[in-house]
Amino acid sequence: MAINIDAMNRMDEPSREILGLSRTHLTAFVVLLLVAAVAPFFVYPVFLMKVMCFALFACAFNLLLGFGRLLSFGHAAYFGSASYISAHAAKVWGLTPELSILAGVFVAAILGAVIGALAVRRQGIYFAMVTLAFAQMVYFFALQAPFTGGEDGIQSVPRGDLFGVVSLTSDFSLYWVVLAITFFGLFAIHRIVFSPFGQVLKAIRENEARAMSLGHRVNLYKVSVFVMSAALSGLAGATKAQVFQVATLSDVHWSMSGEVVLMTLLGGMGTLFGPVAGAAAIISMQSFLAPFGAWLTVIHGVIFVVAVLMFREGIVGVLNKRLKLSL
Repeated sequence: MAINIDAMNRMDEPSREILGLSRTHLTAFVVLLLVAAVAPFFVYPVFLMKVMCFALFACAFNLLLGFGRLLSFGHAAYFGSASYISAHAAKVWGLTPELSILAGVFVAAILGAVIGALAVRRQGIYFAMVTLAFAQMVYFFALQAPFTGGEDGIQSVPRGDLFGVVSLTSDFSLYWVVLAITFFGLFAIHRIVFSPFGQVLKAIRENEARAMSLGHRVNLYKVSVFVMSAALSGLAGATKAQVFQVATLSDVHWSMSGEVVLMTLLGGMGTLFGPVAGAAAIISMQSFLAPFGAWLTVIHGVIFVVAVLMFREGIVGVLNKRLKLSL
């Protein structure tokens, strides 16, 4: 526990601000919120909501990879399973949007706990392969299960009324709900990273043997962060189902896991706001370069190779390094 106390003591007094946010992070949150509040008046709200859903997904994945140093190739399992459950809960069970989303988050967290408890017994590439194997099992379950709609997925999902009062049929009204969910997720990740739990997690990332010698239950911390990451990924997936009113096999496909890895690395692994930038860049490319068709995958690959060769720290990582920031 000395690691936590020392880390807190090294934090200079002026940097302690409202809600536990440093001045830099508080400023970044405020700027992001202001931009997001103005954006729907100039940009198509559905596009912005897609960016926010995937930004939250990428940040949740970064919590596992960037701060826990656990590379999962199967995070689409939690994103997609929550999407299916949320869609089914809204369309078949008739639950309100908030309850449908919570149902998706709950299932993603349970799935994350089961898979995480088994996967953390292995390390490195073996850990990654175990997560991929479980994700493929979830994919084939989604393909075969009677309630998922097979290759058609679950379509025409009703958006319903928030708390049974506020109608979300309008894209503009739904936008503010998605904005609130996204910032809740980002703030939750910030609090996790800068909590005593987060300090121990960083210690495990830097030197697992030393953290274990200090008495920390390493596997318990790994499973815990795995569940947190899965739950937040589920939050993103469940919200996405409400936005697009559909849950499909693409949500649980292995390529979705690959996309979130690309977003995280492009934006900046181990940074707080890097995955947001990475998600915005990838989703923008998918939208504006759609006329290129199948060549879009090639363009993604070229950009990824250039990013790895030119700036390995990612977009935000390079900014942090050059401007002496800690975003």
